Amino acid sequence: MSFVPLHRTSDAVLTSGGRELLKWLALALMTGDHVNKVLLDGGQPWLTDISRVVFPIFAVVFVCNLRLEEPGMHGWNAALRTLVSGLLVQPLHAWAFGYWLPANVLLTLSAGALVLLLWKRSPLASIALFVFAGLWVDYSWFGLGIMVAAALAFSRGGACVAFLGLAVGLLVFINGNFYALAALPLIAVVGRLPVDVPRWRWTFLAYYVGHLGALVVLDGLS
Repeated sequence: MSFVPLHRTSDAVLTSGGRELLKWLALALMTGDHVNKVLLDGGQPWLTDISRVVFPIFAVVFVCNLRLEEPGMHGWNAALRTLVSGLLVQPLHAWAFGYWLPANVLLTLSAGALVLLLWKRSPLASIALFVFAGLWVDYSWFGLGIMVAAALAFSRGGACVAFLGLAVGLLVFINGNFYALAALPLIAVVGRLPVDVPRWRWTFLAYYVGHLGALVVLDGLS
């Protein structure tokens, strides 16, 4: 079984600019959710509701950018860079939200990427990591499953595309609603836009760390 990224297939062509737009949209919605939880004590639940699309967008775009079908270390470098960033930011995440587990979403993304990358070398190790990481990371096995489903859907198409929809729908067990499914039309439409949006490799990681630090400081001042 092989996994290939979304922008390499005929089933769903995600443009470079479209992927960046999706990422910025998700970052904006994520920030609103975190502001609501940390600074507003959950007083604006609609900010959390609309942010349910964030993880599926992050997961699909991250899988898309891994270049799983290409030789070399690109995918491994991206996964390890995200893993290190997730470990470093975890104390800030715990400080901001008041809990250590589940761990922050960067660790979910890195674990999902490593599951996909390990599959070619050792399916057993890949499955073991999936089972183990799901115990600790945000969105649990449902989040990791979305990343696996995304890789399958856009390498094989057909019924596997429906499998991606099912995987996103299963977030109802985490979120308590089906709002995450709105991510699918967003990815299909925004991800295909023929726009020119520059990509800065460290922007996502730097923003994630920076906004959590800012929230901790502002919460401390309030």
